[in-house]
Amino acid sequence: MTGKVKNKNKKKSQAAAVWRRLKKNKMAVLGLIILAVIIFFAVFADVFFDYETLVIQQNASLKLQPPSVEHWLGTDEVGRDILARIVHGARISLPVAFATIAIATVVGGLLGAIAGYGSRRVDDVIMRVMDIFLAIPSILLSIALVSAMGTSVTNMMLAISISNIPPFARIVRSAVLTIKNEEYIEAARAIGASDKRIILKHILPNCMAPIIVQATLSIAGSILAIASLSFIGLGISPPTPEWGSMVSTGRQYFRAAWWVCAFPGFAIMLTILSLNLLGDGLRDALDPKLRQDFTGHMKDLGFTYTALDLDGYRTGSMNATLK
Repeated sequence: MTGKVKNKNKKKSQAAAVWRRLKKNKMAVLGLIILAVIIFFAVFADVFFDYETLVIQQNASLKLQPPSVEHWLGTDEVGRDILARIVHGARISLPVAFATIAIATVVGGLLGAIAGYGSRRVDDVIMRVMDIFLAIPSILLSIALVSAMGTSVTNMMLAISISNIPPFARIVRSAVLTIKNEEYIEAARAIGASDKRIILKHILPNCMAPIIVQATLSIAGSILAIASLSFIGLGISPPTPEWGSMVSTGRQYFRAAWWVCAFPGFAIMLTILSLNLLGDGLRDALDPKLRQDFTGHMKDLGFTYTALDLDGYRTGSMNATLK
């Protein structure tokens, strides 16, 4: 019982340390705020904008209206409110992007762990297959898979997930090769722990830092892939509001009504920017090498660092000394 309490406290201290470092990165905090606002409006989209009357229902008398008090971002070619469609479009783009990266993380993480922990032959087979997928640009691979399987949301999710598996496999494999010979892994083998238990209970939890960073950055790429597939007609089709399809249908009106495709494009850019800023901040907060470089730099300046916790996230205090 005491051990469980200590582990819980240790995890809380690790999360608190990461949060403290993340808060110091102003751009990462800005990205987190923007992403939180987008998610908030996506969750409560029905509260702010009625789906049937503002998003789906057509009104020829209001078509191509410029931004105004009644319609803050204007209306599209059939009189639908663009702001309402952008907000409801977030309810599609964000969940699909999170789902695709979740699938890629699980499958890629397991393949990478098996490749790194298994025999040389298993490693060669898995990683050569991953190299084949990496040789093909992800968007082209997604287009080919959707074209082969048929146009649907499910097939689009599978295609984007498959194209994102190789980066996760390579990252996890690299982390596994680094830690699989550590003493606690050898101790687990010595007491008879199975390979499955060692991978799931000891190796993967210690690979979470690079996985979290890669997942955050990959979600941005997934949103762009969803918009790209919808733009060329292989993703989510109208009248369902989706940012890529909104840009596609509005491009023909760009000269006369620029807002029809400009604002959905801005929504894509803003969401991807927020995720990239947050991903960069998480990388800096979770990367132990950066903290080690900081510690060494402080020692060079005449400070000594007293480590208080060596459980993977270094915390401590610095005392000035005279040289």
